[in-house]
Amino acid sequence: MNLDPLGIMSQFDSTWLFLSLIPSAVGLVLFIYGKKRGLTPHVIAGVLYMVYPIVATTVTSLLVGGALIGLGLWYAIRADW
Repeated sequence: MNLDPLGIMSQFDSTWLFLSLIPSAVGLVLFIYGKKRGLTPHVIAGVLYMVYPIVATTVTSLLVGGALIGLGLWYAIRADW
């Protein structure tokens, strides 16, 4: 009996799957914090952190994307947005 007839499960990398949970959790915390405090940059960064792991297909793109979103949030805070 073949439990994976389409071969979908063989395409997942366990390292990538575990690492993608980290920015999603950070994004949820940023989103909730920004929403409660009325901080738009935090809300936007939170949504981006929750969504970008869907698009990032490798561990490298996951790390680079997270770093870019973090730098964008840092810049927005420093610029008093």
